[in-house]
Amino acid sequence: MSRRYLHKPFWNAGDALARPFLLLLLLAIGFLSCTRRPESPAPAGAEPGCGQVDFRPAVNSLPAPAGEKPEDGDWLIYRFEAEPATLNPLIATDNYEQIINGFMQETLLDQDIGTQEFKPKLAERWEVSEDKLTFTFWLRHDVKWHDRVPLTAKDVVYSFQRILDPKVDAAPLRTYYTDCESVTALDDYTVQFRWKKPYFKALEFSGGMYIVPKHILDNGADFNSHPFGRRPIFTGPYRFKEWKTGQEIVIERNPDYWGTQPHLDRIVFKIIIDDTVALQVFKQGGIDFLERLTAVQWNEQTNSPSFLAHAHKLYYDYPYFNYIGWNLRQPPFDDRRVRLAMTLALNREAILKTVHSCMGSVISGNSYVKTPYYDQTIKPWPYDPERAKQLLDEAGWGDHDRDGWRDRDGKPFRFEFLYSSGSSTAEMIATIFKEDLKKIGVDMSIRQLEWAVFLEQIQNWDFDACTLAWALDANPDFYQLWDSSQADIKGSSNHVGFKHAEVDKLIELNRREFDKQKRIEYARQVHRILHQEQPYTFLFAPKWLSVMDKRFHNVLTYPLRPCFKFEDWYVPKELQKYPAR
Repeated sequence: MSRRYLHKPFWNAGDALARPFLLLLLLAIGFLSCTRRPESPAPAGAEPGCGQVDFRPAVNSLPAPAGEKPEDGDWLIYRFEAEPATLNPLIATDNYEQIINGFMQETLLDQDIGTQEFKPKLAERWEVSEDKLTFTFWLRHDVKWHDRVPLTAKDVVYSFQRILDPKVDAAPLRTYYTDCESVTALDDYTVQFRWKKPYFKALEFSGGMYIVPKHILDNGADFNSHPFGRRPIFTGPYRFKEWKTGQEIVIERNPDYWGTQPHLDRIVFKIIIDDTVALQVFKQGGIDFLERLTAVQWNEQTNSPSFLAHAHKLYYDYPYFNYIGWNLRQPPFDDRRVRLAMTLALNREAILKTVHSCMGSVISGNSYVKTPYYDQTIKPWPYDPERAKQLLDEAGWGDHDRDGWRDRDGKPFRFEFLYSSGSSTAEMIATIFKEDLKKIGVDMSIRQLEWAVFLEQIQNWDFDACTLAWALDANPDFYQLWDSSQADIKGSSNHVGFKHAEVDKLIELNRREFDKQKRIEYARQVHRILHQEQPYTFLFAPKWLSVMDKRFHNVLTYPLRPCFKFEDWYVPKELQKYPAR
C-alpha cells in the first residue's frame, strides 16, 4: 500500500511485513552529492554530465566486527523532520507514525526483510485454502498487550471491523480490504479471513493487518480522536513512554515482551524541522541517527576529520519517488495538455545536477525504479519550454491581453504550489519551478505549511499543486493511489482525483493475478498511461543519505523497507552513552 506515505508493511523493530499500504513522505529529502570524475563513464541512470559518483568515505552497511558479541543497553536518538498527527495505525497516513509504531506493534505474520518470505509472529502457524480465499491463523497464547491484557482473536476481528467502518478515517488502508468478506474468531486464539475474490496480496494483508486493542478502544469514545492515538498500547518489544508535543516521542524496551528482546533500552524520536539545526545538533552529540541529509550537507558539511572521527556516512537505496501532484478536479489541471506542459516546463535535469548533485535519476513513472515493474524503456519527458508553450496555446491559455501572462476567458493562469515546512529540497524545487514557469507566462505562487496542516489541505482537496513523496512496495497494487473509485473519497490517497477506465481495468487484472510476469506487464501498461496523462510530474528516484554515531554496531541496510533491522543494532558496553533507567 502506498502511504503518504509508502506501501504498507509496517516497520517492525524486527522484520517488517510488507506495508499494507503506501505512506506519504515529507519531501525534505536531499540526494547524495557526488564527486565528479569526468574521465569516467556515467553510471546507469545518471544524467549526462554528472560523471561517476564516488561515495567515499561513505559505506553501504556497517557489519559487526568479526567475533564481537552484541550487548544490551544505551539509547538511540533518532531525528524526525515533522511530528505525526497520531499513533493510531488504522488512521495514520504518514511515514513518521509507521517508523515509531514499527518498534511497538506486531502483526500475525512477519516478512523477512532479506528473503521476503513470510514467517510466524503473533500467529504461530497459518493455513491457506486451495482456492486462496480462506486464511486461518492460530495465535500464540503467551502474547499480552503492554497493559498485560492477553491478545485474543477478538482484537483481530475488532481491528478489521474498524478498518471497514466508514466513520473511521481509514480510507487509504481500507482500499486493501475491499474484497475481504469477513474476519471471524473461531475461538479465542483462532481467526479466519474470508476473501470474496482471489487477491495476490491476500496473505500479506491478512497476516499483516494492523491490530489494535479492543479493550482500550471499544469504550464508546470516538475512534478517530481516541486518546489511544497519543498514548498507544501494542504487544511489541518496545512500549510507549511519553510524547512531548513539538519536541520528542519516547519509547522504551518492554520488559514483559513475549519474544526476543532488542538490545537498545530506549528510542527517542526528536522532532527538529530545520535541516541545518538538525545537523548541528548531531555534531553536538544530541542526535545519533540523522536519516536524511541534503546534498550540500553530504558534500560540504560532513567530511571533516573531526566529523568522521565520531560518525559514519551511509548511502543506500530506498524504495520511493517524489513528485508534483496536480489537482485534476478543477481548471487548469483538468486538461492533460496543461499537465504535460507543466512537466515540460520544469528543468528536472538541471535540478538533479544543481540541487541534488547528480545523485539519482529523473523518472517517468510510478513503480519502484529498482524493480521490473518500472518500465525502463519509457523515458522521462524532456525539458522543452517551447513545446510547453504550444500545448498551453492549444488548451486556450494564451496571452490574450498582452500583459506577459497567459490567460483564458479573462482569467489569468495563476496557481498556488504547496509544500511542507522543513523541506529545503521542496523549497528549492518550488523556487526553480516558479522561475521556469515565468519564462512561459505562467504565474505560480508558493506557500509553505506545517506538516499536519499541509496534509489536511491535501486530503480535503484544497490545493492546486503540491509536492510529496511515496514510499513503495516491491510488489505493487495500484488501487490505493490510482483507482477511480478513490478519487471521490476525501482522505484517500488518490488526492489528485485521477480517473481512467483503462487503468481501472489493469488494476483489477493485477489484483487477481498470481503470475509475477503478468503483473509486470500490467504494471508497465499503467506506467505508460500515467506517463501520457501526467497526473503527477514524476521527479526523481534518489539514493538515501544518512549519518550515524559510530558507537552503533551491526547496522546493515536492505533494499526494501524498512531498510534496517533495528533490533540487530547494539552498542558495546565501553561505548554506551546513556545509563539504564
